[in-house]
Amino acid sequence: MAIWNFPISGAEGRRAGWWGTLLLVLLLSGCSDGPAETLLVDYQRRLADALALAPPSPGRPINIAAFPEPEARLFPLGETREGMLAVFALRDCHIANLIAARNNQLGRVAAPSQRWLYELALWRRLSGCWNTEVPQRLGEADRTRLARLTRTKTEQLPRASWNAVFDSSEWVGSFSRASAPLAPDALSAVESQLPALHYLHEAVLHQFDRRWPPDSATLEGHLETLQTRPLTAELLRALLLAERRLEEASALLETALADGTRCTDLTTATGHDRLTRWLDGLQLQSRRWLLGLDRLIEAQLVDPPPAVAAYRQRWLSVEADQAPWPALVAARERHRGLRLAMIRHCG
Repeated sequence: MAIWNFPISGAEGRRAGWWGTLLLVLLLSGCSDGPAETLLVDYQRRLADALALAPPSPGRPINIAAFPEPEARLFPLGETREGMLAVFALRDCHIANLIAARNNQLGRVAAPSQRWLYELALWRRLSGCWNTEVPQRLGEADRTRLARLTRTKTEQLPRASWNAVFDSSEWVGSFSRASAPLAPDALSAVESQLPALHYLHEAVLHQFDRRWPPDSATLEGHLETLQTRPLTAELLRALLLAERRLEEASALLETALADGTRCTDLTTATGHDRLTRWLDGLQLQSRRWLLGLDRLIEAQLVDPPPAVAAYRQRWLSVEADQAPWPALVAARERHRGLRLAMIRHCG
């Protein structure tokens, strides 16, 4: 029997570099508060000084949850086994070379993206063959086999497309808990990585479109872009950090308002403009990124596994109240309201 395996890709060679980067981030994050923390704590101290209050003791923000494990985020794709004589009988479908390419000694460790490209190529060969005169020339058993293979590969392709993204080390690495909040001067990283999301979105949308030309080098190039930094995690952790520090700053304003005797010119005394510019950029760019992730998930032709659906709702949503992005928006609105109340009180 011929077992259809998959050749290895150079993409897997990036894993060592990725884990080295994560280790470096862990070491550095243990030695420094980071520029986002510095900016937020500086604002807290300036605000406390203006209000003649002690600055808060910054609490540790929560980390994002671990990305679902493979068995919880991927779809099983059973092996397709056909005898060599059966494959030979379908020689006019030109699938023998694809099977031969898969049946090499390194096939079992192929990158998920390469597995998807092979599944896509195989589906195109089989479905294209089924829509020619070839089935009419086949015996009944071989025609039934071709129909079964075509149907199986048609059903499996959306799951293979999902796995190509959600099983890739580059994608999983983007959600790494071993990361730090994105620095205020690094928001342009979103511009660098958004094209990768857009390409993956297009690839999923056009997987059944024969006019769309899949290209291994282009696909791997975009995945390599995602590998450069764990951008999803960095953005989420920046949102979590900013929300926590704003809530602590809001507590200062609440204390001052409750006292009723403390007044200061908040429009000039606290360096609020600099913080606002960064938070505006963080809110905008993180929303663009999260919506890009959402569009990619929505484009899939399979429903996300429950663990991924739960992770998406808790961490990636721009609507669910408990998710980092809406939580920061709410914290900013609350803080803005308290500042205005303080200004009116002192006016």
